Amino acid sequence: MAFEGLSEKLSAAFKRLKSKGKLSEADIKEAMREVRLALLEADVSYKVTKDFVSKVSERAVGAQVLESLTPAQQVIKIVNEELTALMGNESARLNSPAKPPAVIMMCGLQGSGKTTHSAKLARMLKGQGRRPLLVACDVYRPAAIKQLQVVGEKAGVPVFEMGNDNPIKIAKKAVSHARDYGNDVVILDTAGRLHIDETLMGELQGIKKEVEPTDILLVIDSMTGQDAVNVAKSFDDALGIDGVILTKLDGDTRGGAALSVKAVTGKPIKFVGMGEKLEDLEPFHPARMASRILGMGDVLSLIEKAQEHIDEKNAEEMAKKLKENSFDLNDLLAQMQQIKKMGPLQQVMSMLPGAAKAIKDEDAEKGEQQLKQMESIICSMTPRERERPQIINPSRKRRIAAGSGTEVPDVNRLLKQFEQMQKMMKQLGGMGKKGKRRRMPMMPPGGMPF
Repeated sequence: MAFEGLSEKLSAAFKRLKSKGKLSEADIKEAMREVRLALLEADVSYKVTKDFVSKVSERAVGAQVLESLTPAQQVIKIVNEELTALMGNESARLNSPAKPPAVIMMCGLQGSGKTTHSAKLARMLKGQGRRPLLVACDVYRPAAIKQLQVVGEKAGVPVFEMGNDNPIKIAKKAVSHARDYGNDVVILDTAGRLHIDETLMGELQGIKKEVEPTDILLVIDSMTGQDAVNVAKSFDDALGIDGVILTKLDGDTRGGAALSVKAVTGKPIKFVGMGEKLEDLEPFHPARMASRILGMGDVLSLIEKAQEHIDEKNAEEMAKKLKENSFDLNDLLAQMQQIKKMGPLQQVMSMLPGAAKAIKDEDAEKGEQQLKQMESIICSMTPRERERPQIINPSRKRRIAAGSGTEVPDVNRLLKQFEQMQKMMKQLGGMGKKGKRRRMPMMPPGGMPF
């Protein structure tokens, strides 16, 4: 995950501060040296790092911190506030025109993910009740138009194209088409190059002049590190961008681009790509990202993700079944599939305060494999076996194991875990009926006693 290395190093520095009852200026200076090294290793620009550490140090050596009963916590609070300020303080939204349609011009280098993220953005806006139109303005890259049509179809959004016509003409016609057909957002997927050149910028400037976009969004790959910030500055100088979409923030990136781009260009990160699926696009919240970096979790984003992917009606029915102790393996399968929709387990766990430190990457990977194995086993059962697992005898277990590519002990383990879960539900149901205070059994994340 992004920022993992930075998060670990900052946590180690603050742990040493917490171990001291009272802090001196020397303690603060040593901690800030470690913070500076951590930021530089995360590929944050030298100037940004220097300014950041200077601001934190100035505030941290004040009397209010050094004489506080919890000085280490005060320092962490200051770092959290300065990280949030570094990334822009407030969440940046798309601009709204006085008269629709809003025109969003997507730009960036070739291979940055413009086409895919155009569709991701269109899908997100459609989910908000908007009527977006995708426009194929990349007439140079082979199969670019076809790619946009494919991802547009997956997102359920119409695509406007005019073949290999002039991109400026295509953009102008698309805006006119949107007005005629009631599309309130036009997303222009423009051409990229392997490097910044006059031809590329000339074309983009021509499109900007002709359609006057409400937002010019630069799509940059966070895996390119500090180069991403240099690209952002070049595009901003030539076009005057309104914001950035930072991609691959779920990957093994050091995160320096996210911490540097606002400070260097003055333009905010508006969205971040958190995976390969079309739903893996999130609005960028500086305060929430700062909390993630410092290991404080991001409960608000987790709640939003749950609301987006978990059906409220199904959740109510599940709660009713749990209360009545009629929860069966069909319901367990449905619950697991809902959890999978929320994204990789490590990504979900990183949003829980303290959980990212407690669960290592290999543990999360093991958890993912266990969920897949359990899903395979349940899917190999007949509908009656899922409803009444007690009828599963040795011969049925052998059949289920063979059908799911597992072993009989794996089937036994799942059935045992499910039996334990049913007992827990029965105990909880008994608490409500008798009105007695009883010790509630511990339930790990995910609802299954692994």
